[in-house]
Amino acid sequence: MSKAANHSPLAARMRPRSLSEFYGQTHLLADDKPLRQAIESKQPHSMIFWGPPGTGKTTLARLIASMTDAQFESLSAVLSGVKDIRAAIERAKQAQQQFSQATILFVDEVHRFNKAQQDAFLPFVEDGTITFIGATTENPSFEVNNALLSRARVYQLQRLTTEDITTILQQALADEERGLGNKKIGIADEELANIAMAADGDARTALNYLELLFQLASQRHQSEVTTALVTEVISQGVRRFDKGGDLFYDQISALHKAVRGSSPDASLYWLARMLDGGCDPLYIARRVVRMASEDIGNADPRALQLALNAWDVQERLGEPEGPLAIAQAVVYMACAPKSNAVYKAFNKVMKDVKSAPSYDVPLHLRNAPTKLMKSLDYGKEYRYAHNEPDAYAAGESYFPDEVRPARYYEPVPRGLELKIAEKLAYLRKLDKVKCED
Repeated sequence: MSKAANHSPLAARMRPRSLSEFYGQTHLLADDKPLRQAIESKQPHSMIFWGPPGTGKTTLARLIASMTDAQFESLSAVLSGVKDIRAAIERAKQAQQQFSQATILFVDEVHRFNKAQQDAFLPFVEDGTITFIGATTENPSFEVNNALLSRARVYQLQRLTTEDITTILQQALADEERGLGNKKIGIADEELANIAMAADGDARTALNYLELLFQLASQRHQSEVTTALVTEVISQGVRRFDKGGDLFYDQISALHKAVRGSSPDASLYWLARMLDGGCDPLYIARRVVRMASEDIGNADPRALQLALNAWDVQERLGEPEGPLAIAQAVVYMACAPKSNAVYKAFNKVMKDVKSAPSYDVPLHLRNAPTKLMKSLDYGKEYRYAHNEPDAYAAGESYFPDEVRPARYYEPVPRGLELKIAEKLAYLRKLDKVKCED
């Protein structure tokens, strides 16, 4: 190994050289899987690797190039521009024309390229100049152009298990050429497990932790990586929580669904996961208000007030009072009766309003503060509900004249909406009687 290679980070030195050294992603790389078969038959296709950091997207792309005897060209969407793209394409053309060699063009963080940059690859994918492999941590459905997406197959890489990462760490410890096998420093299996857990599914992070621990132990003339040293290093890490990314939205989705599903324990778990990962409590508080209206509604109107109170506590007092108030609101809402009747009614009426003309307000519903308005019959024949029996103007319509009265709100048979349904049924009975008179 060259001197330069020796100074490379451990994660780079331990990059798998074959599929047998590649851990995780068995749902893609098992013997009977299409991707494995495409690689082994040396017939790769354009693809998008979608997954969290440290799951092997770059490594897998390099392995595909190596195993299919293709030239490997790599671009970073963060650092590369149009000039770099053109240069990579030109090298691919030369390899094809001079050596009949295919080229794998790998684009890391492809979602950071704009539409024009992504479109620049299309003609060369279509004419076979390159086999395109993009890597992204974001949902390609939203971040990759449809034109490019339609020419590539999406493979979703999953976060590595603690067992996968432990095995990768053990490989690094045993490898005397590339890894730490020539170091005279010991580490207990229990500490390896702690490192794997702290890496939170990211193999690169785990190897970086291990390398740092060995460096610190050597500097301090310790023959073993101690529990105290491991705690010191991993306590400075940040748990996996990508604000604004897929992991962010996956976790808030899980919290929302746990509340909707009336599971206070799971709701607390996802709330704690988001807070532990560094999510802004005010963001969670705002989403909890949404949950109160969308999934509880008038079955228990107190949920909305409690959610607003929790938001107010977070704004006024911060931590630790704020998150505890949010937790109280989340637990209450998970246990509350559920209704999406208002949510459904609102969506339905919005759809109807958007698809219809802007009808005028009927004259009898218009206010008439001036003599002119009164002379134009504004407010004429309006029935003041408080002057009617039961404070209800039976048979009156409050829709535009061109719109047939519709029933949007259908209370559910739970919580307070049981009473609301009874009240509405009674009022509709009065309407029917009025119409028959």
